[in-house]
Amino acid sequence: MWAENAVFYQIYPLGLLGAPHYNEINPDEKNIKDIKPVNRLEKLTPWLAHIKKLGADALYLCPVFESDSHGYNTRDFLKIDNRLGNNEDFKKFCQDCHEKKIKIVLDGVFHHVGRNFWAFRDVRKKKWDSKYKDWFCINFNGDSAYQDGFWYEGWEGHYELVKLNLRNPAVVDYLLNCVKFWVDEFDIDGLRLDVAYSLEPEFLRRLRKFANEIKPEFYLIGETLHGDYNRWVSDEFLHSCTNYECYKGLYSSFNSRNMFEIVHSLKRQFGPEYWTLYKNKHLLCFVDNHDVTRVASILTNPKHLPLIYGLLFGMPGIPCVYYGSEWGCEGEKKSGDHALRPAFDAPGWNDLTDQIAEMARAHKQSLALCHGDFQDLCLTNLQTVFRRRYQDETMLIAINCDENAYFARFDAGCSHAVDMLTGKKITFHGGCELPGYSVMYLRCQ
Repeated sequence: MWAENAVFYQIYPLGLLGAPHYNEINPDEKNIKDIKPVNRLEKLTPWLAHIKKLGADALYLCPVFESDSHGYNTRDFLKIDNRLGNNEDFKKFCQDCHEKKIKIVLDGVFHHVGRNFWAFRDVRKKKWDSKYKDWFCINFNGDSAYQDGFWYEGWEGHYELVKLNLRNPAVVDYLLNCVKFWVDEFDIDGLRLDVAYSLEPEFLRRLRKFANEIKPEFYLIGETLHGDYNRWVSDEFLHSCTNYECYKGLYSSFNSRNMFEIVHSLKRQFGPEYWTLYKNKHLLCFVDNHDVTRVASILTNPKHLPLIYGLLFGMPGIPCVYYGSEWGCEGEKKSGDHALRPAFDAPGWNDLTDQIAEMARAHKQSLALCHGDFQDLCLTNLQTVFRRRYQDETMLIAINCDENAYFARFDAGCSHAVDMLTGKKITFHGGCELPGYSVMYLRCQ
């Protein structure tokens, strides 16, 4: 599958493009058709050159469909949010992406909808008489916090997010038809499934089969947190899922000066032992995203910033970069979601961006980095050297998060290597020296 060799770039469009936080259009107003969408999507086009320069070739867009506010409370799955533009605007943007050989992956928010979702509005109006009452998890013997005259289930207690009844065949058919519409209309290449850990397994199975039929290369990634990712990633469910276990291990290993944590997770997930959990699976890996504190704000030592990206692009999995973080944008979760999803007039570029671009280039040029196994060669609290090997290619990833140089002793399995990041030739003498605060991608010769 194409995604296994890709570098992803994530954008939260409503934030990046400076759209109003709330959709003020009332869907019940008779003159709603007279309200013109604002084409903010055209401001995304200049970012495509930035994405390509960075070395990414897949764009994951957070919600773009009509919603009440942040995108995850959908009103209409068949209509681009008026704060971003209209369907034709988005179709043109997708065409621009494909012309530049950038794949498009959208957020599939199938667990819940907003209170202004068209079918739920019908239930609010007609109550028991609505033909859509079984589309949701409703109890007419209770009442909601909004005094609807009935109780309904929301996502994890958030009642502005109305849970869909995915055991209702009519709901599943509707959602699959929406996916087909997105493929037919926009030619999208995949979906990232919001809160996939809460979706019905049978729904995931049907979605995978349906996706295979309408577009064989269509890629499905699930948002999962912890637990056994094999529950969601398999030949009959999803192709991939978010690797939150290693997300925590990445920043925590640097902040606690304990590289054993991330290496332990990687050995548990991808190591050479027969019981390794996720052999031959490509999980989506990241150092931050739209839901968590920016990596530049969470690392206690700024000099570790390029090093954590060195691990991201060197470890097993599909690397994903969140917009703005490639030049060190800061933002803390405690300040609210809007602090994590800021607007920018144009993309930035600095030394960190240069380094990430080199890592992305190396990742894409190496089958071992895209598909290779994982073998720990040298590990201390402050240094790690591990091997990625695929077919006849061997890559050694060496990280030193200490300010002082360190001679790492390990069996390289070869006498010479070239650092793909600098072009420097290395000769091994029982190991090699790792400069202070360094990343090396060593391809064995």
